[in-house]
Amino acid sequence: MASTAGFILTRHWRDTRQGTEIEFWVATDDGPRKVRLTEQVSVAFAEAELRDVIEAQLARDAAISLRGLPLKTFGGAPVVGLYASQYRQLTALERTLRDRGVKLYEADVRPPERYLMERFITAGVRIEGGNEQGQVITDCKLKPEPAYRPTLKLVSLDIETSAYEDLYSIALEGCGQRHVYMLGPAPAPAPELDFQLEYCDTPRQLIERLNAWFQTHDPDAIIGWSVVQFDLRVLQKNADKYKVPLLLGREGKPVDWRTHQAREGYVFASIPGRIAIDGIEALRAASWTFPSFSLENVAQTMLGEGKDIGDAYDKMAEIERRFRDDKPGLAYYNLRDCELVTRIFDKARLMAFMLERAHVTGLQADHMGGSIAAFSHHYLPRMHREGYVAPNTGDVPFSPSPGGFVMDSKPGLYDSVVVLDYKSLYPSIIRTFQVDPVGMIEGLAGDAETAIPGFRGAQFSREHHCLPAITTQLWQGRDAAKREKNEPLSQALKLLMNSFCGVLGSPDCRFYDPRLVSSVTMRGHEMMRLTRELVEGEGYDVIYGDTDSIFIWLKRSYPNEEAVAIGDGLARKINAWWQQRLRDELGLDSCLEIEFDTHFQRFFMPTIRGTDMGSKKRYAGLTLNGKGEEEVIYRGLEVARSDWTPLAQQFQQGLFTRIFKSEPYEQYVRDYVRRTACGELDELLVYRKRLRQRLDEYQVNVPPQVRAARIADEVNRSLKRPLRYQNGGWISYVMTVNGPEPLEALRSKIDYEHYLGKQLQPIADSILLPLHSSFARLTTRQADLF
Repeated sequence: MASTAGFILTRHWRDTRQGTEIEFWVATDDGPRKVRLTEQVSVAFAEAELRDVIEAQLARDAAISLRGLPLKTFGGAPVVGLYASQYRQLTALERTLRDRGVKLYEADVRPPERYLMERFITAGVRIEGGNEQGQVITDCKLKPEPAYRPTLKLVSLDIETSAYEDLYSIALEGCGQRHVYMLGPAPAPAPELDFQLEYCDTPRQLIERLNAWFQTHDPDAIIGWSVVQFDLRVLQKNADKYKVPLLLGREGKPVDWRTHQAREGYVFASIPGRIAIDGIEALRAASWTFPSFSLENVAQTMLGEGKDIGDAYDKMAEIERRFRDDKPGLAYYNLRDCELVTRIFDKARLMAFMLERAHVTGLQADHMGGSIAAFSHHYLPRMHREGYVAPNTGDVPFSPSPGGFVMDSKPGLYDSVVVLDYKSLYPSIIRTFQVDPVGMIEGLAGDAETAIPGFRGAQFSREHHCLPAITTQLWQGRDAAKREKNEPLSQALKLLMNSFCGVLGSPDCRFYDPRLVSSVTMRGHEMMRLTRELVEGEGYDVIYGDTDSIFIWLKRSYPNEEAVAIGDGLARKINAWWQQRLRDELGLDSCLEIEFDTHFQRFFMPTIRGTDMGSKKRYAGLTLNGKGEEEVIYRGLEVARSDWTPLAQQFQQGLFTRIFKSEPYEQYVRDYVRRTACGELDELLVYRKRLRQRLDEYQVNVPPQVRAARIADEVNRSLKRPLRYQNGGWISYVMTVNGPEPLEALRSKIDYEHYLGKQLQPIADSILLPLHSSFARLTTRQADLF
């Protein structure tokens, strides 16, 4: 029997007269293969007592049959299976029965997902048997092949357009090619270039050449920057305008577009046989953060280089100039974007992460988000083997559940603060206390004396459950990935594990139940309180705690090695205490593990602005990094937030550095105020904020960034330039004596008093007041001079 390992790129289904057909495009060592599985049966479930009602409805449709099954609902009712040769028949029946008050279960699970999850397949597959003709394999068997990792052919795609999205050029880098298609005549003489530049007479020809390039070079994946929301969308817009198909899929198939139900203007692009991965969304999925996800900013941050055109207005004017007068220059700029994207993907190992993520979640590699879908992919088949069918979304009414536990903090400046951190706290609670949807149903139906107690009335079975085993498998996989230094896989496993609690607390999840999520978060609260008691029993002070981390003041200054040893010793004692307590009181093996995280040589916890109460989720500390160098860590403070000006951020950094190193800070504050008021620091006064709605949606509360954006677009309108801010985006502005004004249309004098009172003073006082000083005390006499 022929056998081939592969990686599932895309999945599709369609109903035919013979039944539902599932199609997978798979990357293999021998090139892409299309796996076609015919005559697939779709299934849903209903309570057995409703069989007669359902059969009466089915009398006119023999294509759906019923069969008794050894399964039951979460309410304990026996069920029957409804088997349909066409999936759309099943969904149509579900709608009809719903209108009559009859509920079907799992009718929303699409055929490809049902096929894969019930066989425990995520992304890696082994194709066995079947009939092979060219690239197409029909009626084979698929089995999981979790160890297979493909080598994909990538292309980085970028386009350049007019301000009105008229297509000028298309650049492609990948599959051994560096190619640009340019609209218009070639210049004479043509310059020598280190890439291929091809001129096209019409926009229609641009699309046709792009289609031909894809069929010739056949990439597995398309990468880019906002590649779906801009590049592919605009390509489709131009293709429609010029009545030429955009055929970027394998076998010359078109792009299939869907709109997001909740996000206006957001689209999904399904490309048969190819995945499309946007660099911005991939970075976010991999937990990268930047003040701005513009290609220029990310490239400068990660690569130390960027593009060769300035701000948005300069960029548009320069693109128009190059398109008119210097087409090779525009081609170079277009291709440069492709190259930067490729290098960012390489630097961040983004493609490796996205593939590992697909292996871990069971979702298509370019499916962003999807925590609930990933949970269902793992949970449903195991739940079926425990004898249950899944509830429907909305079966349990929403009730708020507590989040992570955050202790009240003790503000002030400290020497030697040790941070201990519970390793994957919520997954370890799930493993230890057997928190699980099926386990709760079984636990509530069983003997309360032997069940494991949860919170809000929950109790869990010791024998029947699914989620603890899933979590343990992922946990062990992550430990192995860390040993093998496979950081993308380790990160993907960590993110999936840590999503489980949030999924159980989401009303959009079919397994939502407030008792489940509360049995995780409230257990975390209990653990943090008991951990605090243990630490303070050892003679130390707990000055703060946040979800899974506890901050311990050692009460005097210690050299780094001694402080680390104390932290390690505390962690061992706490872990041993949990092992003993859980074994004695509940007969459970503890999977809870606290470990040393950080030693802050100096640590500062600020007050809540305008009060003497300690803040939460905001602190700064001086520590030694992995290279043995001093480093200041900021959490939640203005220096780490993009909505404060560089003026405030640099001021805060300078002030903390002096305080942590016990250097005089008074003159620094005075000099910074003087330089600000004298205009020496004007380049630091720029606010950069996001417009999260359309401009016309701001009616009652109109924040400064909106006022600035409206001024900017009024100027744009008067200059007959495209309006930039009507649908949101980012705006840069400064505060003037006449209010906020956009950087591109600055006309008034700067309001320095605003920056002194609203930017510098709040930051200074949050640090200085606990030190028995203040901004006013240091600067009042000086301010009188201005």
